[in-house]
Amino acid sequence: MPLNKLTAEIVAYQDTDGGTVFKSKGNWTVNSIRTVVHQLELITQTYQNTDVLWDLSAVDEIDSAGMILFIKFHDLLQSNNCTVTLCGVTEKHNRLNNLLRQHIVLLPARASKTLKQTVLSPFYSLGKWISSLISEMVLFLSFLGESTLVFLKSLRHPSSIRYRAIIKNIEEAGLRALPIVAVTSFLIGIVITYQGAVQLEKFGANIFIVEMISISMTRELAPLITAIVVAGRTGSSYTAQLGVMKITEEMDAMRTMGFNPHHFLVIPRILALVISLPLLVFFADIVGLLAGMLISEIHLQLSYAEFLHRLHDVLDVKQVWIGLIKAPFFAILIATVSCFRGFQVEKNSDSIGRYTTVSVVNAIFLVIACDAVFSVILTELGI
Repeated sequence: MPLNKLTAEIVAYQDTDGGTVFKSKGNWTVNSIRTVVHQLELITQTYQNTDVLWDLSAVDEIDSAGMILFIKFHDLLQSNNCTVTLCGVTEKHNRLNNLLRQHIVLLPARASKTLKQTVLSPFYSLGKWISSLISEMVLFLSFLGESTLVFLKSLRHPSSIRYRAIIKNIEEAGLRALPIVAVTSFLIGIVITYQGAVQLEKFGANIFIVEMISISMTRELAPLITAIVVAGRTGSSYTAQLGVMKITEEMDAMRTMGFNPHHFLVIPRILALVISLPLLVFFADIVGLLAGMLISEIHLQLSYAEFLHRLHDVLDVKQVWIGLIKAPFFAILIATVSCFRGFQVEKNSDSIGRYTTVSVVNAIFLVIACDAVFSVILTELGI
């Protein structure tokens, strides 16, 4: 028997009238149809919006596997807006086709998008995004509410508070963050002083560089930059730590033993960051002012004594307090969002990276939004 009688084959060509013809040949059985699958996939990707004549007269044998393959690609061609006409179909083909169509589940047709679907697609995506955002907000508020209740219960029983865990987290979030906060604040102080000096020199107002660097650093830049650094460093650490505990089922084990994960894992982290961040902000204030004083001496020939004397006259204590008051609010946002995302980690390693990234982005956004709210309120109050 010739080889082409043993294997399945399909040939696509144009007839004399310019129409498209698919001619199936050979045995379309389970042992031979693998040779034709790739050809059929290429055909369905190539032919769209055309009339097709599918000739089955040269098919010798066909079983259920071959008929399922034929049905699948026949329907895919129709989903491509092709008009498929069959010829050479035998009674056996019809009976097998009718039998299998009652019992097989085909993939959904790749119907082309209508104009209505194309127009409505952006609105559908927007609605889906808003729905997802609302769900996330509800879950976050639920997490925040549960953490608040656990914290209030802890205040009623101070001995239940995990002071050692708080101290350990203060060391991780505060003490070990001093180098990066120092470098960041020093560089910010240099940038602000240099940029201000260039403009002030034009008007011979070098002395006013003290007001610029002192007020901008203590009131806005030090708390904001420090919070962003902490969100990237400590916030990501919180999410990753809790995420690993979720994957290793440590949280489930805690619940099984009757321990509340919020009490043991969330509250110590939030309290540690609330204590650490104001201290880091105050440290950033000092480093930023030292950088400004150094650049003023080098670039503006403003001596250290003159800088300090001017600083004593123009820097009101309330400017420092405004920056320090913002810090606990930033700390609560960063720690809560980071722990919330850590609790959302799924039981696979990929989700740790995804939720860690999401937690950092969310925390930075909320810190900037909170700072904007503070600015509006303080401006309206004339402070």
